[in-house]
Amino acid sequence: MTKRIKGSCTTILVGKKASIDGSTMIARNEDGAGPLNPQKFVVIKPADQPTHYKSVLSPVEIDLPDNPLRYTSTPDATDGRGVWAGAGINSENVAMTATETITSNSRILGVDPLVDDGIGEEDITTITLPYIHSAREGVKRLGALLEKYGTYEMNAMAFSDKDEVWYFESIGGHHWAAIRIPDDAYVIAPNRFNIDQYDFDSEDTLFAADLPDLIEKNHLNPDRDQVNLRHIFGSATVKDTRYNNPRAWYGQKYFNPERNESPIDQDLPFICRTQKKISVEDMKFVLSSHYQNTPYDPYGTGTEDEKKQFRPIGINRNQELHILQIRNDVPAEIAAIHWLAFGPNTFNAPVPFYANVNDTPTAYQSTTGECDPTNMYWLTNVLALMGDHNFGLYEDQENLFEENTVADCRNLQHKADAAYSKQADVSAYLESVNNQMSDVAMTRANKLLGQMLALGEPQMKLQFTLND
Repeated sequence: MTKRIKGSCTTILVGKKASIDGSTMIARNEDGAGPLNPQKFVVIKPADQPTHYKSVLSPVEIDLPDNPLRYTSTPDATDGRGVWAGAGINSENVAMTATETITSNSRILGVDPLVDDGIGEEDITTITLPYIHSAREGVKRLGALLEKYGTYEMNAMAFSDKDEVWYFESIGGHHWAAIRIPDDAYVIAPNRFNIDQYDFDSEDTLFAADLPDLIEKNHLNPDRDQVNLRHIFGSATVKDTRYNNPRAWYGQKYFNPERNESPIDQDLPFICRTQKKISVEDMKFVLSSHYQNTPYDPYGTGTEDEKKQFRPIGINRNQELHILQIRNDVPAEIAAIHWLAFGPNTFNAPVPFYANVNDTPTAYQSTTGECDPTNMYWLTNVLALMGDHNFGLYEDQENLFEENTVADCRNLQHKADAAYSKQADVSAYLESVNNQMSDVAMTRANKLLGQMLALGEPQMKLQFTLND
């Protein structure tokens, strides 16, 4: 069976001392192979989690533990091709995003080939997130699963809890390495093998037990004086200079304007630090970006060759964006926030949904796969298609839509944070707040649609006026 890989994602990780409010945050654009692949936002309750998991795209079958946790999930909305639960937060306030498709090289694939009957992106969140109680535990469970069942693709995943953020990369068919992101650091990770400098003796690294021996025995390290996993297991191709490296370059330039690296640099750093405290809004800007204020902006004033030179971060194949935030300045009952936006990121707005709930807003739930403007996934894609046609005409309205939507939802969040402890049923109350946020987002999105119609229809070519 042909595997379907969502191979164009971009990940951002932020430690608790690097964020503006002391939260840990992990975020990712889930990008599809094609423009339309409907997504939904649901809650998987323990009774709904399978005890025996059977993959669709692989023959692998796994007996799962009998004590799953509840978790939020953003799976594919249409049935028949697997779950593809791209991200979620469980009831222990542990977050997971899976997966970032990454690169490899023939040296490691010759030593540890990929396996057709292993696990892949379709499976990983479902078989991992419901059974972990910390980010570190998530790394260990996924590592054990990867070693036992193998994988048919190279992927990166991230885990977080209120204290730690971990980044995990698969290596060949059965190996892996993970690193804890320092509390005061951030990471921009495109579709390449990203981990660079690595210390096998650190408490902040975890890896397949035989990985150091694998490197040594098979002469995989090209460097004389360092262990750089990107050099050992990753790529440095022409495609990386056009498809991957520019995304890391632009995000790092945004957080560190003083940097002077080139967008095609093969050795852009993995772990970065900035004097600026990072907000959700900062992460959303980077994940929506198309190289604004550079010659490479497809909507900009560069030459046609420059505008097509590099793959943007915000792209028509964005399916959903999530920013999984675990807050440290509020009680655990309200600490987990699953920020979510559907469709191309240039024309959407992230909504801060509380994760401690048993249901999600109707407008963010399942769709039949047919266009339905009462569903946020489809409404956002309509806005994006119209906006792309004449970006300069609609840009101001879109920026105001996003700012006002996030502001209104933040206001609801502030009020809910103050009032939740007075509620008899906290989860039910938070569901009602999530529904209010959904209503705000849908109302403002429809208002934007009306503004775009009012601006765009006078520009139609199908017109003729007689001044008589």
